[in-house]
Amino acid sequence: MPVVTPDEEARLLGPVLKGTSRAFYLTLRVLPGNLRKPLGLAYLLARTADTIADSKTAAADNRLAMLLEFRGMVEGKGGADKVEPLARTAEEGLGGIERELVGAMPTTISMLDEQDEMDRFRVRQVVVTLTQGMELDLTYFREEGVTGFQTPEQLDEYTYLVAGCVGRFWTEMCMAHLSGLGGWDSEEMSEKGVRFGKALQLTNILRDVPKDLRLGRCYLPSEVLERVGLSADDLLDSKNSEAARTALTWGISRALDHYKAAAEYLQAIPKRHYRLRLATAWPLLMGLGTLAELAKNKEWLDPSRRSKVSRGWVYRMMVVSGVKVMSHRAMNSWISGLRGEVEGGALS
Repeated sequence: MPVVTPDEEARLLGPVLKGTSRAFYLTLRVLPGNLRKPLGLAYLLARTADTIADSKTAAADNRLAMLLEFRGMVEGKGGADKVEPLARTAEEGLGGIERELVGAMPTTISMLDEQDEMDRFRVRQVVVTLTQGMELDLTYFREEGVTGFQTPEQLDEYTYLVAGCVGRFWTEMCMAHLSGLGGWDSEEMSEKGVRFGKALQLTNILRDVPKDLRLGRCYLPSEVLERVGLSADDLLDSKNSEAARTALTWGISRALDHYKAAAEYLQAIPKRHYRLRLATAWPLLMGLGTLAELAKNKEWLDPSRRSKVSRGWVYRMMVVSGVKVMSHRAMNSWISGLRGEVEGGALS
């Protein structure tokens, strides 16, 4: 495996990561320095896997085979001589930052090998779990027609695989690298972290229902849709936005329940850890802001009416949070206000 130069590492954790997710890049930049590299590396590996799984240039079976091969390399099971050939195959048909990310696979695998033993173990663990969620996407959903989850339990398991596991990983890394968290109950905080991740993923799922339907995927359980006399196929017609609103409200209610745990997670971070509080507050506030926009969107099944907060909203939130994040009372009031917007929109 290649030796990773400081310049290569800086580019991957800087411009390349920023090009794949500006939101996570901002969060990473505000984190305490000793957390940036392992968390950034985990994200790069997960995004590499996700790019392989979602590539439009290969059939599902081929993407699955490449994903499983990549997982083996993350686990340390693949030979070093196979990494570069996989990277060349996987980057075929890709362009821009995605091609650069997948093409850098030998470097990111080398970066993983260079981590200390426990960080390497934790990064491997979370990336493997995330790829299990991607594997589910490739094996459960058909390439033709719309396939949907049947039960809320399936949805809950999926949200753990693709996001909830990150909350556990984040908690373990914080406790391993930051002093002053000795008062945390690791299991309790890990479970709250899991629910934090599920809240964010449920928000994304609800927001992206129109897009996912056109990829043949419906994550809203058929048990919930059947209560209002609808099927997954019915959601393809945006005229059913109002008829399906009960299903949307069901999802919003579940997300809000998880956001309670997310708010408790933030409150448990000591004030001395200013950067960690900011890095935790930003996704929490953006998630609730997005959920509020979705709750107000009467045409939520229309692909052209995607619910999202504006860039200006994000920048204002970042500025204001720089002051408010040091006050439990101010943050509680802010979070309560956003929850009120969500509940008011969902019930109106």
